Amino acid sequence: MELKNILSGLEGLKVKGTLDLDIPKIENNSQKIKCGDMFVAIDGFDEDGHNYISEAVKNGAKVIMAQADKVTKEMVKDLPSDITFILTADTRHAISICACNYYKNPSKKLKLIGITGTKGKTTTSFMIKSLLEKQGLKVGLIGTICTYIGDKKVADNDRTTPESLELQQILSQMVQEKCDVAVMEVSSQSLKLSRVDGCEFQVGIFTNFSKDHISAKEHSSMEDYFESKVKLFRMCKYGYFNADDIYANKLPDLVPECEFKTYGIDNPANLLAKDITVTNSYVDFKVKLGDKNQRVKTGIPGRFSVYNSLSAISVAMRYGVSAENIQETLTNIRIPGRSELVNNEKELTIMIDYAHTPESLESILTTVKEYTQGKVICVFGCGGDRDSGKRPIMGKIAGNVADYTIITSDNPRSEEPEKIIEQIENGIKSTKASYECIVDRKEAIKKAIQMLHKKDILVIAGKGHELTQEIKGKKYPFDEREIVKEVVQTIKVSQN
Repeated sequence: MELKNILSGLEGLKVKGTLDLDIPKIENNSQKIKCGDMFVAIDGFDEDGHNYISEAVKNGAKVIMAQADKVTKEMVKDLPSDITFILTADTRHAISICACNYYKNPSKKLKLIGITGTKGKTTTSFMIKSLLEKQGLKVGLIGTICTYIGDKKVADNDRTTPESLELQQILSQMVQEKCDVAVMEVSSQSLKLSRVDGCEFQVGIFTNFSKDHISAKEHSSMEDYFESKVKLFRMCKYGYFNADDIYANKLPDLVPECEFKTYGIDNPANLLAKDITVTNSYVDFKVKLGDKNQRVKTGIPGRFSVYNSLSAISVAMRYGVSAENIQETLTNIRIPGRSELVNNEKELTIMIDYAHTPESLESILTTVKEYTQGKVICVFGCGGDRDSGKRPIMGKIAGNVADYTIITSDNPRSEEPEKIIEQIENGIKSTKASYECIVDRKEAIKKAIQMLHKKDILVIAGKGHELTQEIKGKKYPFDEREIVKEVVQTIKVSQN
């Protein structure tokens, strides 16, 4: 594509060299640069791309885009005369716009639905995908677990929202494969770091807001975290939000240009759930579908599941999904790693859940506690290099709700797992609850399963859908479903 077309829509650029170039590819990784490519230097958390400009040129880059406040006179002076050098105020924003142009703005050719919020993004995205497919639409999905194009899984994902170049390539592929709709989980980080800049969303959803992702590599404060999420609705035509969430209620005043509707349980809303029944395997509630109040059953337990269902129903009705299709789809819905019951030969009740915040851990434990005849046993840890403030809070929650807790590793990343466990333990000690610490997560799961009786429930929280465990920069295979099945085969079960 011609360079001048790639740069379309970017303002305030300073250019040295010609724009009459045909660019084979845009890259922000100097090692992937080949002859004629465009290199965009990004100042990242661990590496600054501006330090690799000379390597990009050596590998064949003909265009360099850099951030004005990162460039020195020596850097420009050392560039070969045939290199086109472009300065911009923000290379993260610029690369997103360039990616949109390069892939011919695929978001404008799809009905793009964005979902943000602290919890519920993944479940809601799968619900919407299933509902729209039931109505006959072809749907792509981009999210925390994986990327789908129709019924084909094209990738397992290690982050919620891809970098802009990858994102636009995926959306372009969805257009090529004739998707009608793309449903995307939009993380606060992706919004803050401009990964979705240039996207044209038809619908945005705000599920809820609570403390999470406050750390040196994420958000500096709750205000920063919230404002990042608000950015989504400045790109949307229509918005839906949870009327029971105090932060979400600020949206209409903050983004008056977006047309909002609400859903909820406790406060007045456009879509209101009533007569709610919650069990440890499903929720059932009454809601107005079209002109009639109808009962909807969702095969995922917990009050939070009502909210996720309401947000998905709101979008489904916008796109004409029938009441019958809504009811049938939500009854049969199953989401990997979200209140996922693991089938096993001993018929033990073992649930895997992604709960990794204080609110989500309390929600899942409280839900199963209310409807479990025996004990609630919980295995959980906290991720390394993430908000450490929530660790003792989660320990206290587990101690207050679960009958027995095993504190273990999650993804310790670069931190020492013993240190993380100690911080969680500081919270659980205040509850005088029964607990123990087992650093090895597989051994912790094994010990918990060996404790189970038929009437008990085991909640393995924190990793959910994940298939790896990250330790000291390396990811090791770790599928909790397989671990559960392997351990269950080796034990005898008490009927008490």
